[in-house]
Amino acid sequence: MEGKQTVFVIGHRNPDTDSICTAIVYAALKQRLQPDRLFVPCRAGEMNEETRFVLQYFRQEAPFLVEDVRTQVRDIEMRNVPGISRNISLKKAWELMRDQREVTLPITRGRRLEGLITVADITASFMDGYDNTALSSAHTRFSNIVETLDGNVIIGDPQAYYTQGKVLIAAANPDLMESYIEKNDLVILGNRYESQLCAIEMGAACIVVCEGAPVSFTIQKLAQERNCMIISTPFDTFTAARFINQSMPVSYYMKRKNLLTFEDSDFIDDIRDTMANVRHRDFPVIGEDGSYEGIISRGNLLNAKRKKVIMVDHNEPGQAVKGIEDSEILEILDHHRLSAVETMAPVYFRCQPLGCTATIVWQMFGEAGIKPTPEEAGLLASAIISDTLLFRSPTCTPLDKTAAQDLAKLAGIELESYARKLFTAGSNFKDKTPEQIFFQDYKRFNMEGLEVGVAQISSVNADELEELAEKLSPYLDTVLASQGIDMVFLMLTAILEETTTLLYRGGALADKAVSYAFHEEHPEGRAVLKGVVSRKKQLVPALITGMQMAGQ
Repeated sequence: MEGKQTVFVIGHRNPDTDSICTAIVYAALKQRLQPDRLFVPCRAGEMNEETRFVLQYFRQEAPFLVEDVRTQVRDIEMRNVPGISRNISLKKAWELMRDQREVTLPITRGRRLEGLITVADITASFMDGYDNTALSSAHTRFSNIVETLDGNVIIGDPQAYYTQGKVLIAAANPDLMESYIEKNDLVILGNRYESQLCAIEMGAACIVVCEGAPVSFTIQKLAQERNCMIISTPFDTFTAARFINQSMPVSYYMKRKNLLTFEDSDFIDDIRDTMANVRHRDFPVIGEDGSYEGIISRGNLLNAKRKKVIMVDHNEPGQAVKGIEDSEILEILDHHRLSAVETMAPVYFRCQPLGCTATIVWQMFGEAGIKPTPEEAGLLASAIISDTLLFRSPTCTPLDKTAAQDLAKLAGIELESYARKLFTAGSNFKDKTPEQIFFQDYKRFNMEGLEVGVAQISSVNADELEELAEKLSPYLDTVLASQGIDMVFLMLTAILEETTTLLYRGGALADKAVSYAFHEEHPEGRAVLKGVVSRKKQLVPALITGMQMAGQ
């Protein structure tokens, strides 16, 4: 799947069975129709017990949880700058920067970021060349010196480290050399036998013989006896002295503290100000497992790609996953009233007056000449059963019923008996908090300029619903305050009786709206609505009309 463009297929917040099942099956259908893309079914919130039952029954995994679709660092085409070892030389790092046209290199161990080295750091190292002990202070590996001087090792272990002494040039006669060469020094010299002999006898850790001059067998033998390394270089003395500090490891100059990094899950909105307010040019990106992923700069933000989204079972901004306005919406598939989000470009928008979005997907399988798998058929049938309350909802159409019957045959289920199991699973409220129960199927609406929240709980057990009414009635005040809304309504729907007990808060206007909507006085925040089972078709339109009348 690597390299494919990802498209998230996602339902509304507080997802119900239709929202989840439709996302799974529609993503699968789109994958067959457009194999060059990767369609990922997602959910914008926690699933309810009914939906968990359906997924378990048909052996399906829960969709990926996505709570925000704003552009993230992982959506940027970051530069894949390979990490380097802390032991490589400054010269090698400089060459990598030149070849890769980079000004920053990450230093890594495995996939973990240890530090950064920049062009400015390397430039500073060249300007600090007066320190003739820097080579040993940096614990430079002899192999770095050999590489930097284009040399070869005649005597010694190139993997050993130079850890003590200073760097000298043997330009004087042996008598004078004895006065300034000390034990463990590194001596750069020419082909003079006397100078080589003097350096070794004074305890030099290494001699660098310039211009490729031959080294006598006697000098080699003595160097081996005294543990003195001999390196031969084709460079002259001046060039060797000029280059040798470039063999120091990058670890000596790298930045390792207070590194400014971003995680690949960070949102672009959150990092933009940080990038603008610091002088750094490049910023490493760290993955969720702590591994180094790449480098970004300010310029990369200009090419940040919005997440591509297909919205199912909703079209209202207030019900959509957070950040939907910053995403690229490709399609909207829905069966609710229109209150569509704004899009940057034309989109495929299919909204039909049906009881369930799954019915639309069933139609699209037929239009494409594709037969859903038994598992896909089971998911779609479950969504229709749930949304239409097994055809009892006034939103149910003959097409919904036909779709459910056809899908049930493909899935190998009997509608009535399976529906009882589904509704029973959805009525499992034991050990759940009022918050968990209330928000399992909650939607927000804008009605006459007011923000209104409507939750619905359906059950085949009327006694259980009455217990829930007592448990949740006080909680409505908490919802009203915490959600920043003007009114809140809770539908407790008895499926078999086709009756809803409506609990609500919102002051006098809510009382008037309910009274006007259903032509009865309900002064205590509670109404029993016979024949009302649909939030979409019966409650919300009636409330809007009631509010209009109350506001006159």
